[in-house]
Amino acid sequence: MDPREMYQRKLILASVAAGIVNSGDWIDYGVGASHPVAFDQALAARARDLRDVKIRGAFTLWMPAIFQVEDPGEHFCWNSWHYTAVDRKILDMGCGFHSPMSFFELPRYYAENLDPVSVAVCQVAPMDGDGYFSFGTSPSYQAAVFAQSEIRIVEVNNNMPRTRGSSNVAIHISQVDFVIEGPNGDLAEIEPSEPDNVDRRVANLILEEIPDGACLQLGIGRMPNAVGSLIADSDLKDLGVHTETYVNAYMDIASRGKINGLKKSIDRGRQVFSYVLGSRQLYEFVNENPDLMATTIDYSNDPRVIAQLDNFISINNAVEIDLFGQVSAESNGLKQISGTGGYLGFVMGAYWSKGGKSIVCLASTYGRGQQTKSRVVSTLSQGTITTGHRTLAHWVVTEFGKANLKGMSTWQRAETLIGLSHPDYRQDLISDADRMGIWRRSNK
Repeated sequence: MDPREMYQRKLILASVAAGIVNSGDWIDYGVGASHPVAFDQALAARARDLRDVKIRGAFTLWMPAIFQVEDPGEHFCWNSWHYTAVDRKILDMGCGFHSPMSFFELPRYYAENLDPVSVAVCQVAPMDGDGYFSFGTSPSYQAAVFAQSEIRIVEVNNNMPRTRGSSNVAIHISQVDFVIEGPNGDLAEIEPSEPDNVDRRVANLILEEIPDGACLQLGIGRMPNAVGSLIADSDLKDLGVHTETYVNAYMDIASRGKINGLKKSIDRGRQVFSYVLGSRQLYEFVNENPDLMATTIDYSNDPRVIAQLDNFISINNAVEIDLFGQVSAESNGLKQISGTGGYLGFVMGAYWSKGGKSIVCLASTYGRGQQTKSRVVSTLSQGTITTGHRTLAHWVVTEFGKANLKGMSTWQRAETLIGLSHPDYRQDLISDADRMGIWRRSNK
């Protein structure tokens, strides 16, 4: 059957699609900018008829309509793989929960561990002439969701870029049950934050550790973005990209001619990613870009794949680090801030890479005035999640310096990390280290 004919036969209204949902069902919204719009609004309109509908999503960029209804917790339960400010609001409303995971294994979770998905729905790019819908900005794990879902629905958005790559970053019309044509609104954007002086000082220290021909992974946030800006203005050359999230910084570096991927041992000449997040200009840049290679996270984030790339440089933010080298990149006490995301896979991959460096960057303090606190702490506080355990601690950078913790004993780590902390907190940290038995008397 001709793809266009199949398309017309499967085309339905969002209200009809939402009518398929029953109380108690598990629904999947996908990730980030691919979350459905028309379907979500139609499902919200049915709230009074539904109870205990459980929805999975990740990196929520706007408040879903289903949580703007009266008493949303009576009808819907949100389960997020990775928190944003919106996800935290849903949690505070009493309707949301975090789903801990190892991101590179998420497709396997859907195949082997999770309750069956009743309805999977996400935004996609318009169907091409061969009948394929690109997952666009968010191929991360969508193919795995659709593969084990009872009902598969795509919501077409003409503004969704078409990204090229591996075979499982698109889905054929024959593999979906229904098609919705959405309102074609602009995709959710996140403009890079302007780095401050601390960000720039940290970025300059990191730049010194990046050689020509390095393969880059930049996390989300001001500091990694500051590093990207410095790289764009630097004399570095022959850089490669293998990342989870493709952000504006890569576009800026590529536009300066510094990325060609010619030194990569695998995927030579291609910039590998599994998720796009940034400005409208970035979405236009990735559309049908032959230099980019969209993949799913069981490839982009797999440390066994990353380790094959020599001189792999992974740069990620952290919330806190303690004197043992344990890193929290996702919570502050019991407050879930983000999630493990790709942190673990990229840290492990960089750690194993020949010439690789896993770099954790953080400002030495947070807060203002009397509320200022140190990000270098004696031990992670009760309830704080350890995202990176101490045996994987590698490079740590603050505005006060940088250090490679690999191979250091506990007293060496304590001394080194205290030296990276803000001077106002060093004496207290020394006292704590002494009390914990990880401070040598010969130390000054």
